[in-house]
Amino acid sequence: MKRKLVGIREAAEFLGVTPSTLRRWEHEGKLIPDERTAGGYRRYDLARLRPALFHSSVSPRKTVAYARVSSHDQKEDLERQKQVLELYCARQGWTFEVIADLGSGMNYHKKGLKRLLNDILADRVGRLVVTHKDRLLRFGAELVFAICEAKHVEVVILNHGEDTTFEEELAQDVLEIITVFSARLYGSRSRKNQKLLDGVRHAVEEASS
Repeated sequence: MKRKLVGIREAAEFLGVTPSTLRRWEHEGKLIPDERTAGGYRRYDLARLRPALFHSSVSPRKTVAYARVSSHDQKEDLERQKQVLELYCARQGWTFEVIADLGSGMNYHKKGLKRLLNDILADRVGRLVVTHKDRLLRFGAELVFAICEAKHVEVVILNHGEDTTFEEELAQDVLEIITVFSARLYGSRSRKNQKLLDGVRHAVEEASS
């Protein structure tokens, strides 16, 4: 009987995991491809693949969609992000979970982000989906992506173009930085601190208008 050989994506779907998981299993010696094409592509024999053999010892890793905005004024944008992520994941046929944060892109201590990173480090995440890369962090998103690569987490960025809220959120992040440093320099209740902040807010409002 002729074997039915399939590519890595179809084999992954059959087992209910991601292609990156199959690559990791190959690296760990758990599942070696039956063949490789002249071009180096993996080929698997469906008759030999048995999901129960793997799921009994390896918990399936989840797909996480992450959404974030900087302020309460952007709650509508947060809902739009979540809707876009949910629709995309549903269309791919993925079972997924949405984690949403409301906080500055400069803040590394957001509850949702910490939960996401903990799950990635604990090998509970197999795929991360975001609308734009700066939804994770304003500065430091590349570090998160490096962790994902090390943990064999597939990263899906829906839009590689400029985020429409980038300038607005960047202005808010800059204001947050100046607020912290001016409070340390002059004292949070001093007139100098208040005068500086008022000037920065005015400049931000003019730049945004």
